[in-house]
Amino acid sequence: MALERELWRWLPLEVSLHQARTPYEDVEVSCAMAELVSDTKLIKAATRDIMHVEPEVVAYMCTSGSFVNGVAHEKALREAMIEAGAPDAITTSGALAEALEHLDLRRISVITPYDAPLTERLHDFLGELGVEVLKSDHLGLGGGIWKVNYRTIAERIVAADTPESEAIFVSCTNLPTYDLIEPLETLLNKPILTANQLSMWACLGHMKLPMMGPGKWLRDVFQGE
Repeated sequence: MALERELWRWLPLEVSLHQARTPYEDVEVSCAMAELVSDTKLIKAATRDIMHVEPEVVAYMCTSGSFVNGVAHEKALREAMIEAGAPDAITTSGALAEALEHLDLRRISVITPYDAPLTERLHDFLGELGVEVLKSDHLGLGGGIWKVNYRTIAERIVAADTPESEAIFVSCTNLPTYDLIEPLETLLNKPILTANQLSMWACLGHMKLPMMGPGKWLRDVFQGE
């Protein structure tokens, strides 16, 4: 995680954000890496490390680590955090699942910074949720994902759109997206859902707090409840 400053932009002033990291794995971004960083023993240890600040919700901030082994493993990650003391727990991919359900989305496009095999695991995860991927694009990066510039990400999002796609999901909590969401939602007239946005909003939603920042479709749904 290299985008802590982006995460804070989605939070109201009364909410504080505290982080604990799982051990660094010196491997390229891949299915193997995603499996290494989503070991439930590591997630439990990181959760215990953060419990001294008495969090209301604990989030596992990794998209690939929470989708790589499917819906059952995403649930196991949340259960591991609860077992380690978290009063409530979410994962990035679980936040995606919540958003898709709230917006009743069944046909989407996806953008990832990953290689093809890891991107395919995202397709599998979405398939388990009953969501069809109509178009997909991946950057094929093995590292340095936070260095990708806004122009590249915006061009890929626009290129991935289809008339039939109900939304576009941009994967990876290390891919910067905050300032792209609002202009691209206006341009494409559909939700642009991004990993950090969904994770932070899921946390706020679980705490019964209003959503902050760009992303009018999902914000309007939550605030209308």
